[in-house]
Amino acid sequence: MPTIIRNQIQQPQPFDLVGDPVLIAGVGQGFEATLNWRVHDGHDERTGFFNVGGGTGEHGQFQIQAAIGHAAFQLDRLFVEVYEESAADGSEVNKVIVPVIYGPRIVPGYIGFRLHRVAAGDTLSKIAIENYGQANLFPRIQRANPQLISNPNQIFVGQELKVPIGA
Repeated sequence: MPTIIRNQIQQPQPFDLVGDPVLIAGVGQGFEATLNWRVHDGHDERTGFFNVGGGTGEHGQFQIQAAIGHAAFQLDRLFVEVYEESAADGSEVNKVIVPVIYGPRIVPGYIGFRLHRVAAGDTLSKIAIENYGQANLFPRIQRANPQLISNPNQIFVGQELKVPIGA
């Protein structure tokens, strides 16, 4: 028998570079039509709830703006969670978790990112000069792309890197 997925986060996708507010969208079903959201880094968190579906088993689409600006996040990596509180014991059930990268921890005044496709001869320092005017700011690009860059001396032609941009 196939597994029934009760809640799905369709936005953000894993390792998306996000700002404030975090836009969370998907499809879900919750007890009495209520689901909860949480954005956290393991040190601080922001939470809330929203309604979805009709409350009697229907799935419905949701889209929320999770304001997180006053959180004291210590890490670039955050987790976005959507879950239902169990009617039986209040535990968190049907939880979906998506890891994301928080742009405002990387670049002051974060407004978004540029996509850079790595070409022959590119280095992170060269890309940093093109975008920030300083080679020594290349760690910003590395921090924004942890799933792609484990060694800042090794980037590869064809990689598409997110370059976080501030105001």
